[in-house]
Amino acid sequence: MLKVGVNGYGTIGKRVADAVCAQPDMELVGVAKTRPNFEAETAVRNGYSLYAALPERVDQFDDAGVPLAGVVDDLVAESDVVVDTTPSGIGAQNRELYERHDTPAIFQGGEDADVADVSFNARANYDEATGAQFVRTVSCNTTGLSRLLAPLDETYGVKKARVTLVRRGGDPGQTGRGPINDILPDPVKLPSHHGPDVQTIFPDLKIDTLGLKVPATLMHTHSVNVTLESTPTAEDVRDLLAGESRLFFVPKHAGIDGTGKLKEFAMDAGRPRGDLWENCIWEESIAVEDDDLYLFQAIHQESDVIPENIDAARAIAGSASKSESIALTNESLGVGLESVFGGQNQPFVAADD
Repeated sequence: MLKVGVNGYGTIGKRVADAVCAQPDMELVGVAKTRPNFEAETAVRNGYSLYAALPERVDQFDDAGVPLAGVVDDLVAESDVVVDTTPSGIGAQNRELYERHDTPAIFQGGEDADVADVSFNARANYDEATGAQFVRTVSCNTTGLSRLLAPLDETYGVKKARVTLVRRGGDPGQTGRGPINDILPDPVKLPSHHGPDVQTIFPDLKIDTLGLKVPATLMHTHSVNVTLESTPTAEDVRDLLAGESRLFFVPKHAGIDGTGKLKEFAMDAGRPRGDLWENCIWEESIAVEDDDLYLFQAIHQESDVIPENIDAARAIAGSASKSESIALTNESLGVGLESVFGGQNQPFVAADD
């Protein structure tokens, strides 16, 4: 059993901890929190061993009646690998802690790429992380784009990708985020940082990205244009992407016309926290004109990186091949929504038909 510790128990950390517990080949050592808030109490209720991320705050946990199993050094020492899900910038500060204990660690996409030996996406470059000491699971948007671009590049070749990212202002619990009533170029300077981040996975890929931030909390939406080196039909592309386990086609007949209904669908489908681990591609948006592919996809920023963190842990440990890990992660978490609509092999109608 691979012993996994989770440093941080917020939006990503609590989901990673639950996902670790769902794996037949992993054991959750525990989770670390900086303060005894409701999430710390939730961890204890779930039976997770709780560690103080800041040793000087142990008294705060004692005063609040929240039991501790130790401090973060203890968590790191007891773990075979640590998934660092702390806020952006804190992970880089924690690297020295992991080095001191000689414990491999997985960082999140909010950290700069140089925090780790390799930036990681299971579909695109699983093998590069095998045996690495430090791995960075790329951001939610980069994860979604990597899953999409990998099969396209392998099958058709990609001349250039152009993506407009319409980004949520903040997660549902981030009450200090915005905008409240505005649409912001974010950043104003083009291209945005997302393209260079994708290039940490695909160094030779030509990609331009721009971002807009809107008053929403549910998901990101990508408008994608990929110029291909060959000229497949829309049906060819649809058939190719239908074979990807972490891409989900939103069928026309479902009546899901936006991210609000996607989240409602996920909750009705029984997904924990209404999570959508897959890219959600509107099937009828897939169109090809000459060598240009167009489509819309939605990315659930709270959850799409969760399967990747699980796969990264196995890659570091060398405990499973790429195909074995992806299949096991998918099965244990229940990745794949196509069964809700009777399978993805539905009759295809191209966007321009």
